[in-house]
Amino acid sequence: MKVWSNREELLALVRAQMHDKRYTHTLGVADSARKLAVRYGADPEKAELAGYLHDYCKCWPVDKMFEILVRHDMPTDLLEGEKELWHAFAGAIVIQTDLGIMDPEILQAVRYHTTGRAGMTLLEKVVCVADYIEPNRNFPGVEQIRELAEKDLDAALALALGGTMQFLIEKQKTVFPLTLLAYNDLISRKGRVGGFNG
Repeated sequence: MKVWSNREELLALVRAQMHDKRYTHTLGVADSARKLAVRYGADPEKAELAGYLHDYCKCWPVDKMFEILVRHDMPTDLLEGEKELWHAFAGAIVIQTDLGIMDPEILQAVRYHTTGRAGMTLLEKVVCVADYIEPNRNFPGVEQIRELAEKDLDAALALALGGTMQFLIEKQKTVFPLTLLAYNDLISRKGRVGGFNG
């Protein structure tokens, strides 16, 4: 059962979960997701909603997220991996149980916006790329991803995921298996990143 009836009520619920910088990021992702959805033929309403909700649990204490993940039998590799990934999986659970979001496409887009996965749907790709390119993001290579996102969503996503893995490897952190699978899936479908349109 939904606990909100309009956009303003939903945004108030989202706003209450996070600090100012994260909320600004959230609004940027929602706007970017809507624009990408229009460009590539995904549902813009679903894309915007998933953008608003993608970081719902990002600022929650890790022990609270851990409890949620354990209660819902999340895989061991997630629970033993980087805690930075937990908010996406916990968020997909919480927005369903607490906010009444039942649309499986939106739930999946929230769940995989950080890790990706093999066989991502168009909506999942849109939200994942939007999270990288929203206007408030500033990291090495973001402009190239933004430019690619205008022409080839898969190429932009492959470049973004590749950059994430490179960053993790340089920091001697683990790469979550789903991210590697997502990258390999994109590359195997279209060849190396240089083989994408763009």
